[in-house]
Amino acid sequence: MAKHGKKYTERAKLVDRTKAYNVEDAVKILRKVAYAKFDESVNLDIRLGVDPKAGDQNVRGTVALPHGTGKTVRVAVFAKGDKQREAQEAGADVVGGDDLGDKIAAGVMDFDAVISTPDMMRVVGKLGKVLGPRGLMPNPKTGTVTMNVKDAITALKAGQIEYRLDKTANVHVLVGKMKFDDKQLSENVTALLNALVKAKPSGAKGRYIKTICLSSTMSPGVRIDPAVTEVKAAE
Repeated sequence: MAKHGKKYTERAKLVDRTKAYNVEDAVKILRKVAYAKFDESVNLDIRLGVDPKAGDQNVRGTVALPHGTGKTVRVAVFAKGDKQREAQEAGADVVGGDDLGDKIAAGVMDFDAVISTPDMMRVVGKLGKVLGPRGLMPNPKTGTVTMNVKDAITALKAGQIEYRLDKTANVHVLVGKMKFDDKQLSENVTALLNALVKAKPSGAKGRYIKTICLSSTMSPGVRIDPAVTEVKAAE
């Protein structure tokens, strides 16, 4: 069992472990229990009632957070010709073709997201073992394999994030920073939960969203009542 420091232990006492809160109250409590002196990231951890091994129960997609993540997103783009120029003009941080593939294969990855035009996937496909484990592999389902490079870059820079199911049926997502106000954090959390409800696989049986936990980088977790998602699903 992990050992926690004195500050963590003291703040953890402020959280009622027997209770799950609505989104707005959870954010307010998180504000009380966060204690780090730096601007912590705010994360949402959701356990889903799906089978990660079942092909028809995969949960993956993107959502545009209303207020972004508070993080500067560096975007790499695989393209050639006019699309390289389009990417550069749209604000891409790294643009290239085979040369970019060589750099990544050598371990140079100073970016947070990757976009590729369809014709460059012949290069990107060879980097699956490098990009895949880091969640950076471009995918048509998330809009990162596209000829519309400009819009894809703009969306990522503006706060579009990807969510995906891991091997233990959990989804872990960055939803903001502690510098955000309560309304901004609440709206980001709600946007992500709404997206997950819409992404419910047809093969999922029983309770879909089992647990939701909101936390900052160093804080104790605050439980959110999954019933808030059931209300959305019924609308």
